[in-house]
Amino acid sequence: MERSNRVLVVDDSEPFRNFICSSLRKRAGLQIIGEVSDGLEAVRKAEELQPDLIVLDIGLPSLNGIEAARRICKVSAMSRILFVSQEFSSDVVREALGTGARGYVLKADAGKDLFEGLHAVLRGELFISNSCSDHDFGKAHWAASSDLQSHIAYTPLQEQLQSAHRQEVRFYFDEERSLRGG
Repeated sequence: MERSNRVLVVDDSEPFRNFICSSLRKRAGLQIIGEVSDGLEAVRKAEELQPDLIVLDIGLPSLNGIEAARRICKVSAMSRILFVSQEFSSDVVREALGTGARGYVLKADAGKDLFEGLHAVLRGELFISNSCSDHDFGKAHWAASSDLQSHIAYTPLQEQLQSAHRQEVRFYFDEERSLRGG
């Protein structure tokens, strides 16, 4: 028998946390091992329980989800993180994924993207919600910082956009070089 993936759900909105948990309980292979409503408790529970997956909101009391994710990566290095948040600015998404998280689902898209994102993250792939496809989070961005290029899960719209828009992109890792233009 295949082992269940152990999941910690972190969201300060009880109705949304209940939605996530009831959705996850309907799927075979997923076991909810904890629910918490603030960032500090998320770090403590992650260290204690060592979950396979953490579904994590950004807007949390005590410690925001981005800082919680940074700390979780230190105390529970094998846990994979899927952000589920209402925040959709490209800066927030980039910062969230820069913590080591492997996925980002907008709460508004959770009904359609949650399981696709969850399974992609558990497979070690990067997943970004369909509504974030307006931002440039394609393969080129992630290939610049790691070898995730072959492990990105795209929703159908993102696949269409990826093939329709091919262009050269340069990424600068320091401002001085960026200002010099090369």
